[in-house]
Amino acid sequence: MVTERELHLSDGRTLRAYDSAADAAPDALTIVWHHGSPQTGAPLPPLLSATAARGIRLVSYGRPSYGGSSPFPGRDVASAASDVAQIVDALGIARFATMGASGGGPHALACAARLPDRVTGVVCLAGIAPFTPAFDWFAGMASDGGLRAAAAGRDARARYAESDEFDPDSFIAADFAALEGDWAPLGADSVRAGEAGPDGLIDDDVAFASPWGFDLAAVAAPVLVVQGGLDRVVPPAPADWLARHLRRSELWYRPDDGHVSILRECPAAMDWLVAQQATARPAD
Repeated sequence: MVTERELHLSDGRTLRAYDSAADAAPDALTIVWHHGSPQTGAPLPPLLSATAARGIRLVSYGRPSYGGSSPFPGRDVASAASDVAQIVDALGIARFATMGASGGGPHALACAARLPDRVTGVVCLAGIAPFTPAFDWFAGMASDGGLRAAAAGRDARARYAESDEFDPDSFIAADFAALEGDWAPLGADSVRAGEAGPDGLIDDDVAFASPWGFDLAAVAAPVLVVQGGLDRVVPPAPADWLARHLRRSELWYRPDDGHVSILRECPAAMDWLVAQQATARPAD
């Protein structure tokens, strides 16, 4: 059973949060899930099934302007850490792991950077790297218009949103198969998020294409980077760059997966997080 809560933050905003504590063991690992862009933040059935099978407690939430959470104009990626700290404090959680897919990946890393004494491990699936001139950040993206507009600022990204449409070339056959199978709830949730308006996605993209507000070097926890070789939304180059610039990283490369089909690795990635918790050491 999942409990839904509206949490009131110190700055007056509210966040819609979800907690599966009722289905978890008393001393279970807690995973804070960071959703993709756009999604509502409601926990998806494949994630709940995987955590329940492992006795893991799953906490998720809607980032600002998603799923009933308040807007937060001008937010950067790092701001997610403060929001998550207030969520876990309200739930009585001391230490936890973070896990994010696609647009959630950077926010999972932010928690580890800003909350080093509390985060035991991070999983980043199909997540983008910080905006950098070190490589062609847009190369290999089937549809890069939104991020290119975001790099020019929020007004430019908002104008782009007025005519933006999903490009089916962004997904490979394995992605569509996943969306017709176990991950069908992801597609339905993304539609619900989009129907509520573009602000969450606009602010995500602007945050990704701007300074993130933290250094990757500050991420002391072990990080698992999971990447599909055929991903046309976030191509492999960012994953490789992330793995090389994080202090303690492991890269799982799946050559035949795309942006959605890579989510089949979530259960195994959760097992990896359980193992990290068992051997967790204090931040350096």
